[in-house]
This record gives sequence, structure tokens and C-alpha cells, in this order.
Amino acid sequence: MKLNEIRDNEGSTKNRMRVGRGIGSGKGKTGGRGVKGQKSRTGVAIKGFEGGQMPLHRRLPKRGFNKPNQIDLNEVNVGRIQQAVEAGKLDMGAPVTVETLVAAGVVSKPRDGVKILGVGELTSKLSFQVHGASKSAVEAIEKAGGSVTLLGAVAQA
Repeated sequence: MKLNEIRDNEGSTKNRMRVGRGIGSGKGKTGGRGVKGQKSRTGVAIKGFEGGQMPLHRRLPKRGFNKPNQIDLNEVNVGRIQQAVEAGKLDMGAPVTVETLVAAGVVSKPRDGVKILGVGELTSKLSFQVHGASKSAVEAIEKAGGSVTLLGAVAQA
């Protein structure tokens, strides 16, 4: 077989249907769109419209609730913080805060604060000043000889 002999399998491709090219083509005149009305025109999309009947998405009840004053925290695992310490991005002497984590590249933006979660292993003695910490994270930090100070009103969970 040579490169100039390569071709598709028989019947694997079909020619494009040319619409609106005369009555003899079988797709002339209305071009397969039926006749009249808004949907026969080009550029019309009536999503969810049910001919004047109340649409399904408006018939169904709304669910849930979004708190207007919801706190949006960054969630960081202790294992990720240990990686940053080993890479030399976090200073062991300074307390770990939102600003130091952003500067180290552990979190991308400060948001409303940081919550420390307990996945991974922490071997460095660090002091944390954060808005929240899980019980397992607090245990891991205190086991390594560090301390946790909670700043905001977010309790341990």
C-alpha cells in the first residue's frame, strides 16, 4: 500500500445534501423546513417555549436557598502545606495565614479566608492563623508541635 492509494472505506462518507436548489432535487422550495411560521425562518431558537402553555421549567417549583452572606473559604489540606514547606515556599518561622499561602502559591486568591483540612501528613512545626480547621487537621498540626488560632466566626467542623 502506498500513500496515494489510501482512501476511505466504501460507503463511509456521504455527500452533503444541497438544500433549496430546485424542485427536482427533492429538497427544493421550502428546503425541508415545512412551510410558514417562525421555525421555518433562519436564526430562530425558541428554547423552552411550549406554544403559550406554561413551560415545564416554570411549572416546577424552585428548590434550595443561597445565603446572601455566605462565607467562601479556600480549603487546603495539611499535606499540600507540607509540600510547600519542603519546596521552600513557606517560611517555618512565620505564622501561616491567607496572605502567606497566596504568596507561596498554595491558594490562588484570598477569598474570605482559609480552612485547613486533615488529608495528608504534616511533619513541620507551624503556627496557623486561619478562619477554620477540621478536627483531624487540628490533631495533625498539634501532633507535629504546631498551633492553630481561629480568626473568624467559623467553628470547627
